[in-house]
Amino acid sequence: MGILDDDVKLWSSGKESNIQMLLSTLYQILWPSSGWNMIPLTSLKESSQVKKAYQKARLCLHPDKLQQRGATLSQKYVAEKAFNILQDAWAAFISQVVLFS
Repeated sequence: MGILDDDVKLWSSGKESNIQMLLSTLYQILWPSSGWNMIPLTSLKESSQVKKAYQKARLCLHPDKLQQRGATLSQKYVAEKAFNILQDAWAAFISQVVLFS
């Protein structure tokens, strides 16, 4: 699990509160059959685009969905870590959107 932790830390390092960067690079830590497709950063400029991508990521990483798809323990571990990081980044994003609205 240490290697997986390192991969997740490398993915999130320096962009913990930047939901757009996290979503556009999420493919780097997920496995090919995860159901996640790479999203270019340029496709995440509008709040509505970010929200849509975040919701897709939540579905892709949700523990119940992973169970249904027969994910391995290491896949579940990475998904859980990514899920938590994305939730925190989403909260930061929402607070900025509210602040600037």
